[in-house]
Amino acid sequence: MDIKEFKISGPKLITLKTFGDDRGFFCERFKLDPFAEIGIKNLVQDNFSRSTSKVLRGLHYQWDKPQGKLVTVTRGSIFDVAVDIRKDSPTFGQHISVVLTDTQPQWFWIPAGFAHGFCVVDDQGADVMYKVDNYWNGKGESGIAWNDPTLKIDWPYTDPELSPKDSINKSFKDYTSDPKF
Repeated sequence: MDIKEFKISGPKLITLKTFGDDRGFFCERFKLDPFAEIGIKNLVQDNFSRSTSKVLRGLHYQWDKPQGKLVTVTRGSIFDVAVDIRKDSPTFGQHISVVLTDTQPQWFWIPAGFAHGFCVVDDQGADVMYKVDNYWNGKGESGIAWNDPTLKIDWPYTDPELSPKDSINKSFKDYTSDPKF
């Protein structure tokens, strides 16, 4: 595995070792010990989503039972974003973005304390798989507007397809003034 760290502490881009020839390639997609060695442990659930082109999901977070997410793409490609929402962090309000594709086996680790979202950039859609280190709690979830101007995220589309729930996510200013944090 090749591990890339970022200027924002916590997230990691993990590129898997592949063995290939003219027929394709093979890789170990997930193996507990190597991930535990880099601090990614206690993964309790796998989640899967299939989305059509230009779908944007996010920016989501859980304030009760926060989740770390280990995200990969098994079909297509996505523009994936993690926003630091840890109020005591020196990089609070900053974000990281990566492009994940089915042709490059990678995982993007987004620890608890980050809002997460992605936009499908493949014309054929994308399948996204992610492992989480805590169970989902619908009563403790929320979201931040994908296009909040204070976050300055350079999304690949200005008119993505959103769910009704994501279309009413609150501003980053509303997040920062929420007493739960």
